[in-house]
Amino acid sequence: MNFFFLLVLFCCGNVKNGRAFGPVFQTSFRRTRIVKKNALTHRIQFMNVNSLRPCTQEQAKRHLCINMSCSEAQTRNATCKVAINKDIKITIAGGGIGGMMLALSLHAAGFQKIEIYEAASKISEAGVGINIQPSAVRELIELGLGDELEKKGIPTAEIQYYHINGQKIYQEPRGKAAGYKWPQYSIHRGELLGILYNAVCDRLGRSIIRTGSRLIECGNSDTGAWASFDINEGNGTREAASMVYSDILIGCDGVHSNVRKALTKEGAPAWTGITMLRGVTKMKPFLSGRSMIIVGPIEREMVVYPISKEAENKDMSLVNWVALKKTEKEQMIQKETWNVEVEDLDEVIKPFEDFKYDFLDVPKMIREAEKVFQYPMIDRTPLDSWYYGNITLLGDAAHPMIPIGANGATQAIIDCRALAFELCNNPTIEKALLAYDTQRREAVNRVVKANREESETRFLEIIHDAFPSSDGKEHDFDSVITEQDIVAISRKYKDVAGFSAQTLNQRESYTCEIEAE
Repeated sequence: MNFFFLLVLFCCGNVKNGRAFGPVFQTSFRRTRIVKKNALTHRIQFMNVNSLRPCTQEQAKRHLCINMSCSEAQTRNATCKVAINKDIKITIAGGGIGGMMLALSLHAAGFQKIEIYEAASKISEAGVGINIQPSAVRELIELGLGDELEKKGIPTAEIQYYHINGQKIYQEPRGKAAGYKWPQYSIHRGELLGILYNAVCDRLGRSIIRTGSRLIECGNSDTGAWASFDINEGNGTREAASMVYSDILIGCDGVHSNVRKALTKEGAPAWTGITMLRGVTKMKPFLSGRSMIIVGPIEREMVVYPISKEAENKDMSLVNWVALKKTEKEQMIQKETWNVEVEDLDEVIKPFEDFKYDFLDVPKMIREAEKVFQYPMIDRTPLDSWYYGNITLLGDAAHPMIPIGANGATQAIIDCRALAFELCNNPTIEKALLAYDTQRREAVNRVVKANREESETRFLEIIHDAFPSSDGKEHDFDSVITEQDIVAISRKYKDVAGFSAQTLNQRESYTCEIEAE
């Protein structure tokens, strides 16, 4: 055995506090040395590792050995690979769906020191309905949340598209009926957040969540990331800004993300001129009872779908509906009126007063809603990077998008699993965050752009430009666009959004293989 190889083995066996010590080398944990012995290459990554655990013979055969000594790697004919220390501290800014899902994903990947800071004074199961595509349902099921989803949500059976006169344009199956291995779920946002929140409390403990903590500034330090939080104790008193230091900071704080603002100095999001009015209404089931419908072009569009298994079990339907309407410039919604409750229902109903069909009375549905909320339809210009040293972004903080194609929550859920996977399978934080950025950013940015320019429903605009009247007359849609053309539009969008059944069904899991202690 030559002297150089012995020297490197000696260094690898003396890893302490992130540095390798030896008679010649003293190298930081980010440096890598390659040593060849008997045609076997050992890649030695000096990391901040508290201890090196031995691998079993079976793990070594499958090249699953991490955190073992290089000499043991040689003995077992395996690759010497030291992974990110699972004791690193991870701070999550934002306790919504993305923040809770990320905490669960990191925990499942073996990370333990996780803290969630949420600006709201409490975790509230508020909001209206959302759709979760099979690509995200898969991730929830693989985290062990499938039974809870099944108890709460509705597995969407199909989506149907209609002209404003009530004439059906096109329909296609969804979820398992469309060839996916996993269903598509429609569920109340608060119910989904509740499932995630309860799982976080059960698996990690309620103490990791700190509410009333609004991030006001953040940045990188020599040892990781820092964040300053404005703390509201909930009794009318406020603490001075609290400084939090961690190895990684992840911004999951939504479309108005303070993490993103601190990093990019961006202004307000871009408003499309479309206002969304949203509500939930308890009513008799319509069509199949598990149907999602979209009626009309985007400037006067109605989206309706059921979201409650509990209501279905009582032969009722709790439907989520979203009304989109073109807003006059003088009615522009400012950020300060974000998510405001609407009191004048007549103004909401007015653009949709002729949306009365044999299967659904839209004005009646709006009038019987529990509450109606108003939102601006906004997005942001895609970023060139989500990698900012030891800080990254996720969900709406990374890629706010026009809510078309049920992509918002779906893409956030996938982000969480992808990020946890990269942290589990890369040797350094830097490599992991760059791998996450490479894998997710360009893919999701394509969705943001597609929602702006070539959305899944753009055939509705083509048809309604040709047939704008709602006079009840039957129209020859094939004279404008054929069903084959519509199928092609739908397929292209699914490919862009990662919703292709074949691609999803064949993709490898994001579940990390964790070594037994």
